[in-house]
Amino acid sequence: MRRMSILVSYDGTEYSGWQVQPGQPTIQREIEKALATIEGRPVHSMGSGRTDAGVHGLAVCAAFDIENPIPEANLQKALNRYLPRDIRVVEVREREANFHPRHDAVAKTYEYRIWREEVCPPFIRRYVLHHPYPLDEAAMAGAAARFCGEHDFKAFATTDPLDKTGRSQVRRIFNSDMFRDGGTLTFRVRGSGFLKHMVRHMVGFLLEVGKGNARGEEMDRLLLGGDAKVPYTAPSCGLTQISVEYPLP
Repeated sequence: MRRMSILVSYDGTEYSGWQVQPGQPTIQREIEKALATIEGRPVHSMGSGRTDAGVHGLAVCAAFDIENPIPEANLQKALNRYLPRDIRVVEVREREANFHPRHDAVAKTYEYRIWREEVCPPFIRRYVLHHPYPLDEAAMAGAAARFCGEHDFKAFATTDPLDKTGRSQVRRIFNSDMFRDGGTLTFRVRGSGFLKHMVRHMVGFLLEVGKGNARGEEMDRLLLGGDAKVPYTAPSCGLTQISVEYPLP
């Protein structure tokens, strides 16, 4: 048996997220359908995380076990032959038998893009939040920087069944930046891991700071944990998982 990993790039607009759900189109379902065709039997894949419905992926890692001796390059071609055109495998690697795409990850990077001009070009509309209304972008950038460090992000996470297991909701954010490039305002965040809907809640709060309805200083209290919940959630369309990082071999 061979443990293989793939990096997957996808447009998540037409999918109900990464994870298999009954009766719903998902990225994991399409990958497993393609693998079953190649392997001749059902194949379970493990993802590096669970992106939400409508969220995009530039380089999302998944792993699975196959018996097929097919070379890496040929497996990539075969997967792309059977996958829908909005899901592409950009890399295939054979791994150690105990490799796990989620447990072994040391960092992930996400970007959220906001289009600030009056008219949103149709060829980017699926990948940005169109918000041409006034925003204090300097205040948003200052608030974004406050996410850096190790904090309890319970306030910025949607309740998850895994919470009942007592898992820690403390995460370390290595970089958190809000910057403007032409008509696009981008929030880029790199961290040790992310909770359910965490980045979308972070962006939702930053948008309220930009509108003058919230202050960056409020984050200090929210990041201490407790029972408070951020009530703002940015739409999924503007969010893309950019990368997953693993220890050097």
